[in-house]
Order: sequence, then structure tokens, then C-alpha cells
Amino acid sequence: MASKYPDYLSPNATPSKLSKAQKSRARREPSGVFSLFQAPQIQQFKEAFQLIDHDKDGWVGESDLRQIFASLGISPSAATMDELLRARPGDAPAASAGERGVNFTMFLTMMSERLFEFDTEAELLEAFESFDEGDSGFVRVEEMRKWLAEVGERMGEREIDKLLKGPFTDRQGNFNYREWVKVLRVNEDDDDVQAQ
Repeated sequence: MASKYPDYLSPNATPSKLSKAQKSRARREPSGVFSLFQAPQIQQFKEAFQLIDHDKDGWVGESDLRQIFASLGISPSAATMDELLRARPGDAPAASAGERGVNFTMFLTMMSERLFEFDTEAELLEAFESFDEGDSGFVRVEEMRKWLAEVGERMGEREIDKLLKGPFTDRQGNFNYREWVKVLRVNEDDDDVQAQ
């Protein structure tokens, strides 16, 4: 099956001779996966890639992955390691055992695939439902405040207040996350219509 990505993003890509005008145009115009993101986003992905690339050789390979897993206290199976090391953007297979791991362009392509698969509404509902043991559509504000301030990408008090002291919180201190997600979806749909 042919890859949905241009040949230059393939792990087997061979550089071709470009004319002087083509080289000049290539320097001016963003191409491929790089055109999907803003410069600050690319910089953040680059920093993340560099954190994973422990040996700083420009490839995330087996030793890099082993160090990341060890730092997380995880011992991956040989099959998991092999699957991760042979991963390629799109449908492009690894041609040989010598091509294990990914470079930054491949990493960025893989990240773009995951980002475009993200279903905001479903993901948000699933996240909130993990705190809603009674499947009521509500989460206690105190519990949300604790998690938002202490776990993951921590939010500041002002950000938390802005979210939880709005019209989606009732007098009993319950946050109606299902209605909040519905409003987000409507706002996203309006933005999409205006962009067209």
C-alpha cells in the first residue's frame, strides 16, 4: 500500500539532485509535515525529541528507549521494544533490521498522525468519567480542583477558578462536565464554519 506521505518522509528516501531555483524555493517554503505546525510547536516537539534522544545522534533507537523506560520504572518486553523500534509514519514499513528507530522528521510525522486522530469530545468525556463513579455527569469541584492543581500539567488557581466557578458548577459544588463539553463542541463547530 502506498504511503500517504511524500517520498522524502519515507525512511527509504534517497536525496535527489535539485536545481538552484528548487533549492532556493525549498528554503523559503515549509514542506511536508513541517507546514502542519507553527514554529513554536515544532520547537516544542524538537525539545521533546531531544529529551528522548539520550545519545544525541539524531535517532531515537533502542538504547534511547531503554533509558526512557528505565527512568519510568518500566521493563518493556522484547516484542514491545521491537514494535516501537520498527514503527514508521503512515504505512511505511522498515526495510531492514538496520532501520530501527526514528529521526526527527519521522517523529514529527508520527505526532501529527496522533494529533489529527484526537477526538476532543470523546477524550474529554472519558477523562471526566474517570472521576464520575456514579455516571451522573457531574464531578465534585473539590476533587477536580485537587487533580488540576497537583497532577500532570498543573493549572494555576486563577485558571482553575475560571473553569470551575462558571455556569457549569451548581450550588452544591458539582461541575456538569457533560454540558461543558457540549458547549465546547458547539464553539468548535462555529469556529469551523467561520473558517470556511
